[in-house]
Amino acid sequence: MNTVKANIKNPKVWVLVIGVTVAVGMVAAAETRRRRRRKAKFKEDFGAFVQRFLILPFPQPPPPAAKQTLAGLTFAINDIFELEDYVTGFGNPDWARTHEAAEKTAVTVTALLKNGAVCVGKTVMGELGFGVSGENMHYGTPINPEMPAHAPGGSSSGSAVAVAAGLVDFALGTDTIGCIRIPAAFCGLLSYRPSHGAVSTIGVLPNSQSLDTVGWLARDPSILLRVGHTLLKLNTVEPRRARRLVFADDLFQLSKVPKQKAEGVINKAIENLSGYQPQQHINFGQHISLNVPSLKGFLDQSTNVQNGISNLKALSSAMVSLQRHEFKTNHEDWVKSVEPKLALDVSDNVLTAINTTHENIKALYDIGKELRACMQILLKDDGILVIPTVADPPLKLNSKKRDTVESHNRALILSSIASMSGCCQVTIPLGKNDGYPISVSFITFHGGDKFLLDTVLDMYSSLKEQINFISNPAPLQDANENFDASELLKEKGNAAYKGKQWNKAVNYYSEAIKLNGKNATYYSNRAAAYLQLGCFQKAEEDCNMAISLDKKVN
Repeated sequence: MNTVKANIKNPKVWVLVIGVTVAVGMVAAAETRRRRRRKAKFKEDFGAFVQRFLILPFPQPPPPAAKQTLAGLTFAINDIFELEDYVTGFGNPDWARTHEAAEKTAVTVTALLKNGAVCVGKTVMGELGFGVSGENMHYGTPINPEMPAHAPGGSSSGSAVAVAAGLVDFALGTDTIGCIRIPAAFCGLLSYRPSHGAVSTIGVLPNSQSLDTVGWLARDPSILLRVGHTLLKLNTVEPRRARRLVFADDLFQLSKVPKQKAEGVINKAIENLSGYQPQQHINFGQHISLNVPSLKGFLDQSTNVQNGISNLKALSSAMVSLQRHEFKTNHEDWVKSVEPKLALDVSDNVLTAINTTHENIKALYDIGKELRACMQILLKDDGILVIPTVADPPLKLNSKKRDTVESHNRALILSSIASMSGCCQVTIPLGKNDGYPISVSFITFHGGDKFLLDTVLDMYSSLKEQINFISNPAPLQDANENFDASELLKEKGNAAYKGKQWNKAVNYYSEAIKLNGKNATYYSNRAAAYLQLGCFQKAEEDCNMAISLDKKVN
């Protein structure tokens, strides 16, 4: 069968190489085009972009100037960053309609271009910087490459999807109350929220200045670090320090991830690494109840018991109040004069912000100061707090409001620690559990950005080994002990495919490939499942791999 390919960044036609045991037949290019017309939501760019363009980097300066550190890398920015001569859309057509093109480019984007990176477009974002799900009714919801039927996470949803789909090497977004960290967790990516104020926000539209940070996402820890060195202007050399991991046990109780897939993986990963002190455990809610007295005014008055969870809920409540107060200050006039068309959940957030009067604004800022000091007490200059990034798996698109609200509230509890303290946080993917991406986050003291980024790079390869070890099932055998484990997994994948359980089929075929990566059938079968999900780029990659392993299939 002939394979027809276009530019890998912008595939036009796909021809699927089908395995011999799956009754899926041969899918012709015409059928692929028909499917695309019928399922228009499955865009070639996964719906990640609102605008595609090409901004080349600044010329490499002549020697003896150092080589540009990001040369050869591509990146995208979400539609909150200003680009000279482009209108910044802020995730909403009414905002774009009522604003002129920017006169200057955001400082962060300029820094990336100066260091050799190529900007390829602007990505979809949550309207006005709101939203945890990543849905956008105006521009469409970007498709989560890991789980197309589930939310990609927001508000930097397009940036996360562009990276997860392999469309760019890294992407910029903003993180206010979890807007980078949550989509990273949902899409299986690394992400970084820097210490508040450490990266310039000049040329970035504000949502809430006391919480806003410029963050970035990547698939590779070395790229995460290289971008960090550029934006944070870090020293390349720093004396190595011991590292002390502090697990927040009460926060892991919120999570549905089994202990061995989070804490167990991390502990095994650092077992043979030097410089790590014995792990510690803490009830983080109780710790802040003792060290953040200003939280008292935000405790739920319906309960007479002051405990750790109530303090964590109070912290997230204070964070949301601060966001609303500052959003109102920034954008009240525009909202009232334009009356923009907004999605229902965004409209609720905006109207609540505009119509709420906060009596004790000072307490909101006091909480932030006290929490930063509280984190310094706990972590000193060698500690790293370990927490789940999110408590729940990605919700299905268009989920019931009740499920959305409960998941949203748990996510905000976990996001509020770094947002309110201004401390830096990195999100680290830990594979999957029941087919869902899972991750943990490391948080360290304000200003400890290099320490944190170096830690990720130091342990990442060991983490990956442990993730693979746990993810790979033990060899399976039939009653006659002559049935290969990979073949059994393939058969399970076939059954899932026939039952139209495409995600499950992909997972089974992927496990079979881990056990036997030389079997062309496994790749072609997985390509069939990817095509059903609309993951065209991954389908092409598997087709190419199948052809490279078995020339007879062409």
